[in-house]
Amino acid sequence: MTTAKDLFIITMDPRPERSVGQGDLSLALAGAELIDLIDAGAVTVDEDRIVPVEASTPQDGLLGEAAALLTREPPHERIEDWLWRRGRDLAAAYQAALEEDGELTRKRSGRLSFGSKRVEPVDTPARRAAAERWEEREPVLAALASAVGVEGGRPENAEEAENAEEAEDTKNAEDAEDQRGLDDDAVTAVVTAVHDAVMELEAVRQRRTIENSAFANLWRGP
Repeated sequence: MTTAKDLFIITMDPRPERSVGQGDLSLALAGAELIDLIDAGAVTVDEDRIVPVEASTPQDGLLGEAAALLTREPPHERIEDWLWRRGRDLAAAYQAALEEDGELTRKRSGRLSFGSKRVEPVDTPARRAAAERWEEREPVLAALASAVGVEGGRPENAEEAENAEEAEDTKNAEDAEDQRGLDDDAVTAVVTAVHDAVMELEAVRQRRTIENSAFANLWRGP
Protein backbone atom coordinates (compact mmCIF):
# COMPACT_ATOMS: atom_id res chain seq x y z
CA MET A 1 0.00 0.00 0.00
CA THR A 2 0.94 3.66 -0.07
CA THR A 3 2.56 5.54 2.80
CA ALA A 4 -0.71 7.39 3.40
CA LYS A 5 -2.68 4.15 3.77
CA ASP A 6 -0.01 2.67 6.04
CA LEU A 7 -0.15 5.83 8.15
CA PHE A 8 -3.93 5.68 8.44
CA ILE A 9 -3.78 2.07 9.59
CA ILE A 10 -1.04 2.53 12.20
CA THR A 11 -2.94 5.44 13.77
CA MET A 12 -5.65 2.88 14.53
CA ASP A 13 -3.69 -0.32 15.17
CA PRO A 14 -2.37 -0.34 17.76
CA ARG A 15 -4.58 2.47 18.95
CA PRO A 16 -2.57 5.40 20.29
CA GLU A 17 -3.18 6.48 23.89
CA ARG A 18 -4.14 9.89 22.57
CA SER A 19 -6.68 9.82 19.76
CA VAL A 20 -5.58 11.40 16.50
CA GLY A 21 -7.59 14.38 15.31
CA GLN A 22 -9.10 14.13 11.83
CA GLY A 23 -7.60 17.47 10.84
CA ASP A 24 -4.11 16.50 12.00
CA LEU A 25 -4.34 13.15 10.23
CA SER A 26 -5.61 14.76 7.01
CA LEU A 27 -2.59 17.07 6.90
CA ALA A 28 -0.22 14.16 7.50
CA LEU A 29 -1.93 12.06 4.82
CA ALA A 30 -1.45 14.86 2.29
CA GLY A 31 2.23 14.95 3.24
CA ALA A 32 2.47 11.17 2.87
CA GLU A 33 0.99 11.38 -0.61
CA LEU A 34 3.50 14.03 -1.59
CA ILE A 35 6.39 11.91 -0.31
CA ASP A 36 5.20 8.92 -2.34
CA LEU A 37 4.98 11.15 -5.42
CA ILE A 38 8.55 12.30 -4.77
CA ASP A 39 9.71 8.69 -4.46
CA ALA A 40 7.90 7.82 -7.70
CA GLY A 41 9.65 10.64 -9.55
CA ALA A 42 6.34 12.40 -10.20
CA VAL A 43 7.42 15.61 -8.44
CA THR A 44 10.53 17.36 -7.22
CA VAL A 45 10.84 20.08 -4.59
CA ASP A 46 12.49 23.41 -5.41
CA GLU A 47 13.07 25.09 -2.05
CA ASP A 48 9.49 25.04 -0.67
CA ARG A 49 7.63 24.60 -3.96
CA ILE A 50 6.30 21.42 -5.58
CA VAL A 51 7.42 20.99 -9.19
CA PRO A 52 5.54 18.26 -11.09
CA VAL A 53 7.47 16.01 -13.46
CA GLU A 54 6.01 14.02 -16.31
CA ALA A 55 5.49 10.50 -15.02
CA SER A 56 3.05 7.63 -15.30
CA THR A 57 -0.18 7.88 -13.30
CA PRO A 58 0.08 6.06 -9.95
CA GLN A 59 -1.95 2.86 -9.78
CA ASP A 60 -3.40 3.75 -6.39
CA GLY A 61 -6.62 5.69 -6.89
CA LEU A 62 -6.14 8.32 -4.18
CA LEU A 63 -2.50 8.85 -5.07
CA GLY A 64 -3.49 9.24 -8.70
CA GLU A 65 -6.08 11.80 -7.63
CA ALA A 66 -3.38 13.68 -5.73
CA ALA A 67 -1.10 13.70 -8.78
CA ALA A 68 -3.93 15.05 -10.95
CA LEU A 69 -4.46 17.95 -8.53
CA LEU A 70 -0.86 19.20 -8.68
CA THR A 71 -0.34 22.75 -9.90
CA ARG A 72 1.66 22.29 -13.10
CA GLU A 73 2.11 25.91 -14.16
CA PRO A 74 4.55 28.28 -12.44
CA PRO A 75 4.55 29.68 -9.87
CA HIS A 76 4.27 26.22 -8.41
CA GLU A 77 2.43 25.55 -5.18
CA ARG A 78 4.16 25.78 -1.84
CA ILE A 79 4.28 22.59 0.23
CA GLU A 80 2.35 24.20 3.07
CA ASP A 81 -0.42 25.36 0.73
CA TRP A 82 -0.65 21.86 -0.77
CA LEU A 83 -1.09 20.30 2.67
CA TRP A 84 -4.03 22.56 3.50
CA ARG A 85 -5.66 22.27 0.07
CA ARG A 86 -5.25 18.55 -0.47
CA GLY A 87 -5.71 17.75 3.21
CA ARG A 88 -9.28 19.01 3.45
CA ASP A 89 -11.39 16.01 4.63
CA LEU A 90 -8.66 13.66 3.37
CA ALA A 91 -8.89 11.35 6.41
CA ALA A 92 -12.53 10.64 5.59
CA ALA A 93 -11.61 9.87 1.97
CA TYR A 94 -8.97 7.38 3.09
CA GLN A 95 -11.33 5.74 5.55
CA ALA A 96 -13.91 5.26 2.80
CA ALA A 97 -11.29 3.88 0.38
CA LEU A 98 -9.88 1.44 2.94
CA GLU A 99 -13.35 0.25 3.87
CA GLU A 100 -14.13 -0.29 0.19
CA ASP A 101 -10.90 -2.28 -0.21
CA GLY A 102 -11.80 -4.46 2.77
CA GLU A 103 -8.92 -3.13 4.90
CA LEU A 104 -11.27 -1.63 7.50
CA THR A 105 -14.45 -2.96 9.01
CA ARG A 106 -17.16 -1.43 11.18
CA LYS A 107 -17.93 -3.07 14.51
CA ARG A 108 -20.48 -2.07 17.12
CA SER A 109 -18.89 -0.58 20.22
CA GLY A 110 -21.59 -1.81 22.61
CA ARG A 111 -23.47 -5.01 23.33
CA LEU A 112 -26.78 -3.63 22.16
CA SER A 113 -27.58 -4.04 18.47
CA PHE A 114 -28.25 -0.33 18.07
CA GLY A 115 -24.94 0.72 19.58
CA SER A 116 -22.64 3.08 17.70
CA LYS A 117 -20.08 1.56 15.33
CA ARG A 118 -16.30 1.90 15.37
CA VAL A 119 -13.88 1.26 12.53
CA GLU A 120 -11.14 -1.33 12.97
CA PRO A 121 -8.38 -2.67 10.70
CA VAL A 122 -8.89 -6.11 9.20
CA ASP A 123 -6.12 -8.68 9.51
CA THR A 124 -4.93 -8.59 5.89
CA PRO A 125 -1.49 -8.85 4.24
CA ALA A 126 -1.57 -5.06 3.68
CA ARG A 127 -2.32 -4.41 7.34
CA ARG A 128 0.50 -6.75 8.42
CA ALA A 129 2.90 -5.03 6.01
CA ALA A 130 1.99 -1.65 7.50
CA ALA A 131 2.51 -3.03 11.02
CA GLU A 132 5.91 -4.43 10.03
CA ARG A 133 6.95 -1.12 8.54
CA TRP A 134 5.88 0.56 11.78
CA GLU A 135 7.64 -1.97 14.03
CA GLU A 136 10.84 -1.42 12.07
CA ARG A 137 10.41 2.33 12.65
CA GLU A 138 10.77 3.15 8.96
CA PRO A 139 11.93 6.80 9.15
CA VAL A 140 9.29 8.42 6.93
CA LEU A 141 6.35 6.61 8.52
CA ALA A 142 7.71 7.22 12.02
CA ALA A 143 8.22 10.93 11.34
CA LEU A 144 4.71 11.41 9.95
CA ALA A 145 3.19 9.43 12.82
CA SER A 146 5.09 11.57 15.29
CA ALA A 147 3.58 14.68 13.73
CA VAL A 148 0.08 13.51 14.72
CA GLY A 149 1.12 12.33 18.19
CA VAL A 150 1.66 8.61 17.57
CA GLU A 151 4.95 7.51 19.08
CA GLY A 152 6.67 4.15 19.00
CA GLY A 153 6.41 1.74 21.90
CA ARG A 154 4.35 1.84 25.06
CA PRO A 155 5.50 2.73 28.59
CA GLU A 156 5.74 -0.32 30.83
CA ASN A 157 4.88 1.41 34.09
CA ALA A 158 3.40 4.59 35.53
CA GLU A 159 6.77 6.28 36.00
CA GLU A 160 7.70 5.69 32.37
CA ALA A 161 4.29 6.93 31.29
CA GLU A 162 4.72 10.14 33.27
CA ASN A 163 8.20 10.73 31.86
CA ALA A 164 6.90 10.07 28.34
CA GLU A 165 4.11 12.60 28.78
CA GLU A 166 6.49 15.28 30.05
CA ALA A 167 8.84 14.71 27.11
CA GLU A 168 6.15 14.64 24.41
CA ASP A 169 6.02 18.36 23.54
CA THR A 170 9.81 18.63 23.51
CA LYS A 171 10.17 15.59 21.28
CA ASN A 172 7.60 16.83 18.77
CA ALA A 173 9.44 20.14 18.48
CA GLU A 174 12.75 18.36 17.98
CA ASP A 175 11.24 16.07 15.35
CA ALA A 176 10.17 19.08 13.31
CA GLU A 177 13.76 20.34 13.22
CA ASP A 178 15.76 17.11 13.12
CA GLN A 179 14.27 14.27 11.10
CA ARG A 180 16.82 11.56 11.84
CA GLY A 181 17.05 8.91 9.17
CA LEU A 182 15.58 11.11 6.43
CA ASP A 183 18.42 11.42 3.96
CA ASP A 184 16.43 13.21 1.25
CA ASP A 185 16.12 17.00 1.49
CA ALA A 186 12.77 17.05 -0.34
CA VAL A 187 11.25 14.45 2.00
CA THR A 188 12.63 16.27 5.02
CA ALA A 189 11.04 19.50 3.78
CA VAL A 190 7.65 17.79 3.48
CA VAL A 191 7.83 16.20 6.95
CA THR A 192 8.85 19.50 8.49
CA ALA A 193 5.95 21.24 6.74
CA VAL A 194 3.55 18.61 8.12
CA HIS A 195 4.80 19.22 11.67
CA ASP A 196 4.42 22.99 11.20
CA ALA A 197 0.90 22.65 9.77
CA VAL A 198 -0.26 20.40 12.61
CA MET A 199 1.14 22.85 15.16
CA GLU A 200 -0.65 25.70 13.37
CA LEU A 201 -3.91 23.78 13.44
CA GLU A 202 -3.54 23.16 17.17
CA ALA A 203 -2.91 26.87 17.72
CA VAL A 204 -6.15 27.65 15.86
CA ARG A 205 -8.03 25.16 18.05
CA GLN A 206 -6.68 26.69 21.22
CA ARG A 207 -7.54 30.21 20.06
CA ARG A 208 -11.10 29.17 19.26
CA THR A 209 -11.45 27.49 22.64
CA ILE A 210 -10.35 30.67 24.39
CA GLU A 211 -12.68 32.82 22.27
CA ASN A 212 -15.64 30.51 22.88
CA SER A 213 -14.95 30.47 26.60
CA ALA A 214 -14.77 34.26 26.70
CA PHE A 215 -18.04 34.52 24.75
CA ALA A 216 -19.78 32.11 27.14
CA ASN A 217 -18.55 34.08 30.15
CA LEU A 218 -19.84 37.28 28.59
CA TRP A 219 -23.36 35.84 28.32
CA ARG A 220 -23.29 34.41 31.82
CA GLY A 221 -22.39 37.78 33.20
CA PRO A 222 -20.75 38.63 36.54
